[in-house]
Amino acid sequence: MRGYFGIGVEGINKVMNVGNLFRTAHAFGASFVFTVAATYSREEGGRSDTSDSLGHVPFYSFPDLATIQLPEKCALVGIELTPDAVELPSFHHPSQAAYVLGPERGSISPELTERCDHVIKIPTAFCVNVGIAGAIVMYDRIKSRGKFPRRPARPGGPTDFDAMPTHQHGGQIFRSGMEPYRDVPPEGYND
Repeated sequence: MRGYFGIGVEGINKVMNVGNLFRTAHAFGASFVFTVAATYSREEGGRSDTSDSLGHVPFYSFPDLATIQLPEKCALVGIELTPDAVELPSFHHPSQAAYVLGPERGSISPELTERCDHVIKIPTAFCVNVGIAGAIVMYDRIKSRGKFPRRPARPGGPTDFDAMPTHQHGGQIFRSGMEPYRDVPPEGYND
């Protein structure tokens, strides 16, 4: 899968849920995890982070909003249950993204929400905990951006008929108005 993602939280109420979030991020292949305006106790969070994610995935602790530094062209995506947020099943995940959740007993701050490039919500009747919400978003990212066969129309997994077709390399495609690239092939190229 192309691109990368990171995931983190603003503020912390339940360190064990953040440890669970970081463990899940490690399992889903996150490139980094982070906190904003929070003190994360690695020892306490480690009780639920049984994969020792911070030993394998870069961890950034930003003391406040002003210190957040993301890679160039990395979209900041807030996960918040608000009326104007885009519902997750309708959201096209950016190739390069950092997802951020609010604390368990609160929301992402208005200042951080303003800084987000996108705000998405999971279509649930009420909020779920940080670890669950992050897992749902990461699964949706992998499902929508990954190379998986389509789900079959009948119960069960894909059959040979449903499998992804193998990639076929075709000839060069030239866009109109552009001069085609011309190069001399190496000797014996067409032999």
